[in-house]
Amino acid sequence: SRGVEPANVRIIAVVTAPPALQKLSVAYPSLSIYTAAIDEQVNERGFIVPGLGDAGDRTFGT
Repeated sequence: SRGVEPANVRIIAVVTAPPALQKLSVAYPSLSIYTAAIDEQVNERGFIVPGLGDAGDRTFGT
């Protein structure tokens, strides 16, 4: 809705999960997604499991 066709959008991700990939592919079939890894599941809070951990904690050492 910002004037860009989904076919012209590229998503580059480190880790993804099947539920997100499925939702994106249904909503935007011509979207291109490049990912380094696909983890198998998300937990009850919607976090990728095993994932990379909390990005903020990793960035700031907390």
